[in-house]
Amino acid sequence: MPVVGFNLTNALLLFDALILWIHLSSAALFVGGSFFMWLVTVPASRLITQDESERTRIVGKIARAFGNLTNPILILLILTGLYNASWYLSSAGSLFGYPGTILLVKVVLVGVLLLLIYVHNVYFGKQIVRLAEERKLDSLKQLRKRSRFVSAANLSLMVVILLLAVLLQMPP
Repeated sequence: MPVVGFNLTNALLLFDALILWIHLSSAALFVGGSFFMWLVTVPASRLITQDESERTRIVGKIARAFGNLTNPILILLILTGLYNASWYLSSAGSLFGYPGTILLVKVVLVGVLLLLIYVHNVYFGKQIVRLAEERKLDSLKQLRKRSRFVSAANLSLMVVILLLAVLLQMPP
């Protein structure tokens, strides 16, 4: 049985596989963690306490801890995603043919997702904490409704982005 030698081609294939693994692992942590926050953490906070200020404090601390993890993950996703995009693009013009158009839509949706994440964290997060501390519960309830809408949009975008990633792997 011949032994496969270690050459530049094999090294590049190994590097590509490592970058893809980092990208997929980061996506799993980011998307899985986001769904965990939405489906487990927030509902569980209602079981822990009925006090809105206390509930907000609990979810806020968990969200901050998750945010500290997700910021480096998002950077890894962007960097590895840019590297992986080179597999599909031989030139800028190839963005307008298959599979470039799928990649282009994915990139645009990632941009929208990053913008919504930023708006959600900076605006809603800080306002919710402030309203909870001030015990302005009616305003808090209204703001939480808008926050839930943005969170649902974020999660929906994540699902669509994952679907587009799968479609990129499909033969023409």
